[in-house]
Amino acid sequence: MNAAPITPTMSSERAREIAAAFDLRALPADFYANPFPVYAALREHEPVRRMPDGSWFLTRYADLVAVYRDAQGFSSDKKVEFTPKYGAGSALLAHHTTSLVFNDPPLHTRVRKLIMGALTRRAIAGMEPGLVGLVDGLLDRLQAQGGGDLIEDFAAAIPVEIIGNLLGVPHEERGPLRDWSLVILGALEPRLTPEQEERGNRSVSEMLDYLRVLVAQRRRQPGDPEHDVLTRLIQGEQGGEQLSEPELLQNCIFILNAGHETTTNLIGNALVALQEWPAQKESLLRAIGRQPDWNALEPVMTVAVDEFLRFESSNQLGNRRAVKAMDVGGVRLEEGALVTLCIGAANRDPAQFERPDELDLARANNRHLAFGFGIHQCAGLSLARLEGRVAIGRFLARFPGYRLAAPPVRGGRARFRGFLHAPFAVA
Repeated sequence: MNAAPITPTMSSERAREIAAAFDLRALPADFYANPFPVYAALREHEPVRRMPDGSWFLTRYADLVAVYRDAQGFSSDKKVEFTPKYGAGSALLAHHTTSLVFNDPPLHTRVRKLIMGALTRRAIAGMEPGLVGLVDGLLDRLQAQGGGDLIEDFAAAIPVEIIGNLLGVPHEERGPLRDWSLVILGALEPRLTPEQEERGNRSVSEMLDYLRVLVAQRRRQPGDPEHDVLTRLIQGEQGGEQLSEPELLQNCIFILNAGHETTTNLIGNALVALQEWPAQKESLLRAIGRQPDWNALEPVMTVAVDEFLRFESSNQLGNRRAVKAMDVGGVRLEEGALVTLCIGAANRDPAQFERPDELDLARANNRHLAFGFGIHQCAGLSLARLEGRVAIGRFLARFPGYRLAAPPVRGGRARFRGFLHAPFAVA
């Protein structure tokens, strides 16, 4: 891509140049800080963009929905795409082609049904008291030290504990989970260095070694399948087919990773965005102040969380493969075409959202795609919303005057949009 600066406001000619040169495998450094001007240029000039490697990049909301709806025409199976990327026989290939999100029915259906059985509305409601206690404990620690890091000391600590509880990972064994997750998900980036690939393979192998021991223990001492996802996965549906050992282990990795990275990004992105949109922060603080009863805040916080997800989608990119020649957005895609769905661009599409580049925490009818759409819509979306509501709401109630103590550091990734560090101080 042309190395000239990308700016939020640019001429039509400059936007056309950016769209014509866009290559997901050769992104300029300033893209990671703010990709949205690039997305806007693509939506306007090349919304169905043929990239140099022959794949397609989609940026319009309507086009993404059309692909999501057509699970028969567009496959989520990644064996064709990931085999040359990771290499036959690699740990990364085995993981990313066996997990729930990168598979089609019937494997996808079997695993999703088992997971959803432990994520019922009643089960999630039962998690709230423990989540409140966890968040308040983290806030007590931050208050005592006068601040900390929004990511390391708060946002990242919450989903690790929640997902660890779902799978029954002992508290003293949760230390490596975040690092494993960051490395394995980082290997999904469009372009990998040899070091990233090596670390990714090593992390999958280490995580599998740990899970084999955990699964063996759970087979000997099963948990409550109504709440313990690992026990549900081990036992399977009554009278139904059980998961094979590789399917079981790889989907445990998926649950730990999927529930960790995206929720961390939701919480961190939201608290940083509120520093950049002070009027929206003040409006949310007024709403919190008017409701002494925490439960009464749920509708306000749900709307706010969905807007944070739209505005800074935790997961910016998805992928599909056309199983036959298909028309998308007026463009003919060949059979076998690899397609990247740009969720971050679709969630800022002015054809779907008014004032899409503005954070509006009272936005109505917010049908964002941060959780995907169709049969692959995020299985943990209700849990993620709960974590976001409680974490963001209680943080603001405790620290209404918090401020960033240094510029936050982005993660430097195209697929997962979040921060690595965001030092802050309490007022």
